Order: sequence, then structure tokens, then C-alpha cells
Amino acid sequence: MRYEFEYIRHESVSELSADDAALVALAFGAAERAYAPYSGFGVGAAARLSSGRVECATNQESEVFPSGVCAERALLYGCQMRLSEEQIEAVAVASVEGVRECSPCGACRQVLLDTERRQGRPIRVLMCSRTTITEVPSAACLLPFGFELPSEAGLKK
Repeated sequence: MRYEFEYIRHESVSELSADDAALVALAFGAAERAYAPYSGFGVGAAARLSSGRVECATNQESEVFPSGVCAERALLYGCQMRLSEEQIEAVAVASVEGVRECSPCGACRQVLLDTERRQGRPIRVLMCSRTTITEVPSAACLLPFGFELPSEAGLKK
């Protein structure tokens, strides 16, 4: 058995739709406001919601490592808390460095997958560098063997 998934490799932000290009720009803008004094790796994430509204977040580090939080999780948890009636359509992730595409860590991939399952709709993920973007149609593409509690665990979906 083989795992395969589709992705789109954009060689330039000019290949994106206007909405996606704006989302990428906002992710880079957010990355500039990250609090990453220890790693020096500022990350920003931007989400476009079903209403067209866009929310942004950054990674936040703490002196009591590993008590920081990644940009993606800060974004998704904030949206779930404040805007739970909306669905997330797309998420762009970018770093201040911008030299390489910024992809979510394992914990963020799981939270993206959890959010996708909870809303019953795929979340497109745009992983960005300053020159290229890799787009996957669903967070599930990034974590084919994601953790899922059995339904009898009684969790609210």
C-alpha cells in the first residue's frame, strides 16, 4: 500500500489567486510580529474564514521552554474560541526567514486535522517561502496517520 496525495507547487506568489496572495502577505506580516527571542524563528499564520474574514497569529515563546505555542495553534485555538460559528477555508504559514517554505510541526498538523474534522470541511494549507508556495488541498494530506480518539471517548465534535 502506498500513500499518495496531490499538492500544487507555486513558483511565485503571482501564480496565486488575489485572495490567496493576500493571505500569504498577511502571514508574512504576522511573522514580523512574532515573539521568538529564544529560537529566533518568527512564524506567522493567517486563516481565511467562510465569511471572508481573515485572522492572524504568531508563535509565542516563553522562558519556561517548552511553554510556547506555534503560530498555527495560536491561530486555530483563537478562531475556535472567538469565531466557532465560522469555518476555516485556508491557512497560510510563513516565517520571517522566508528562505525555505514554512511547514507546520507535528503538533500543528494534528490540530489542523482536528479542526478540519470538527468543521467537516477540508482546510487548504499554503506553506510559504518568499519565492515559492506549496499548497495542499487538505490538512489530512500533511498527517495521513493522525491521532483520533475512539467515538466512545465522548468528545464533542
